[in-house]
Amino acid sequence: MFIPGLLWLKVEAVKLYDAHNHLQDEWLLPHLDQIAADLTKAGIAGAVVNGTTPDDWASVSALASRFPWVVPSYGVHPWDCGNRPSDWQGRLESRLATEPRARVGEIGLDRWILDSAKPDDPRLAGLRRAPLAEQKEVFVWQLELAATHNLAASIHCIDAWGALLDTLRQARRPERGFLLHAYAGSPELVRPFADLGAYFSFNGAFLDSKHEQHRNTFKVIPADRLLVETDAPAMPLRSAWRLYNLPARPDTTTVNHPANIAAVYAGLAAFLGLRVDQLATRVEENFNRLFG
Repeated sequence: MFIPGLLWLKVEAVKLYDAHNHLQDEWLLPHLDQIAADLTKAGIAGAVVNGTTPDDWASVSALASRFPWVVPSYGVHPWDCGNRPSDWQGRLESRLATEPRARVGEIGLDRWILDSAKPDDPRLAGLRRAPLAEQKEVFVWQLELAATHNLAASIHCIDAWGALLDTLRQARRPERGFLLHAYAGSPELVRPFADLGAYFSFNGAFLDSKHEQHRNTFKVIPADRLLVETDAPAMPLRSAWRLYNLPARPDTTTVNHPANIAAVYAGLAAFLGLRVDQLATRVEENFNRLFG
């Protein structure tokens, strides 16, 4: 067993890139000054901050104006698909036209909310759960918008990997590629997705023993398609591995601190048998190729 915190001195000396987070989330904003200071200390050089609904795009834009390392990304998430406003397409086109650094995401497909999520799941409170056909329509429109401008697209997928692969094969895709964030598909699908332009980001939650299957998949990810993410404030690391902590939500749910990206790098490097600086060099090249 490895403890990422023990590798902290190695992590400090490298540039870190978070391929997917939600820095605009309401649970992070009260702590934003401290989070920014911690990220600077950790060595953050780039972080893709993903909007999920037109309601939070302005907050993402404000963060990009404040912090030079923020890469803003705008999209309609499959969980928010059913509540999207009628003018969402025009608003997204406007964001991309007026913000040269903007990318597209978080977009995607999600069968979990339809087939497995509990009716009273608080994360889905007030949301109309769009059927998969509707999700596909919204997803494809956004993906093809990204393709038109050759912008990286950040893709969410839960329990819909076959449908996603089929959809990607039929739709126009950005020439520069797209990200499958927190990739949890099978090892057998890595090559078909990669052939279509996929990059794959490793999430720190996969360091937990209960996610061994997801973690092992990253042994077959092509070296030139590997990225690292936190998905903060979601998907926290186990407490022993965290380098930074934030107050829990009222329901005691752990809030993932974005600066734990350093622990994710350390844990993944140990798992892959690399030095942290070797992993960091590889990730920096991939991040800049996709999002640069």
